[in-house]
Amino acid sequence: MILTDTHTHIYYETDEEKLAQQMQRCRENGIHRLFLPNVNSASIPLVLGLSKRYPEVCFPMLGLHPCDVKEDYEKELSQIYEVAEKERVYAIGEIGMDLYWDKTFIKEQQHSFRTQIAWAKELDLPIVIHCRDAFEEVFEVLEDLKDEKLRGIFHCFTGNLEQAQKVIQLNFYLGIGGVLTYKKAGLAEVIQDIDLKHLVLETDAPYLAPVPYRGKPNESAYLIHVAQKLAVIKGMSLEQVAEITTANSIKVFGV
Repeated sequence: MILTDTHTHIYYETDEEKLAQQMQRCRENGIHRLFLPNVNSASIPLVLGLSKRYPEVCFPMLGLHPCDVKEDYEKELSQIYEVAEKERVYAIGEIGMDLYWDKTFIKEQQHSFRTQIAWAKELDLPIVIHCRDAFEEVFEVLEDLKDEKLRGIFHCFTGNLEQAQKVIQLNFYLGIGGVLTYKKAGLAEVIQDIDLKHLVLETDAPYLAPVPYRGKPNESAYLIHVAQKLAVIKGMSLEQVAEITTANSIKVFGV
């Protein structure tokens, strides 16, 4: 069984021993593929360093997270693009819009998002979208820039059925994580009506730990709990969920 965590910040763990233990727990739980999104220029060495240490397991993605879009965002974009051009990366991400914490830089977020979509098209890469309290704003950009090259994952999808269907129509997969295991989240009811061929799995570690670890630091090994919950919702075996969602991840990332 091969499970794929399409979105993990496992590289935040800088203690060598603890990181090795996390990687071991991944292997024990059948999680053999980890896709690492960076968030800003400072996190590039962490993402690339871990990917080079575990080249068969860890796959880097590069982008500027919307929460890191500040006054100096153009300088940040320039530094990230310079590396993305040279290094083997598998997506531009995570990118998008986040209006939950602060709307000060909404115009800059929009510009940053559009710029990085242009990179992805130029480099023929998928994008991994962060969208929080910004569905309409993100959809507006995607509709405007939609073409055969625009594709990827809507990371940490927690929207309603109508939004899910719109994401799929735009040629994106839904990234499903720990929120699926939360009783009052409503995501399980939405996903019940979505074909597994449109889903990929993720943890967003160290955030959004699934039940039974909710409220504690998340890690990629806990992806097993998301997969098990999805198997119950779909009335399938864990192995079937792993096979289909990993096949979907291969379609997205080309590896």
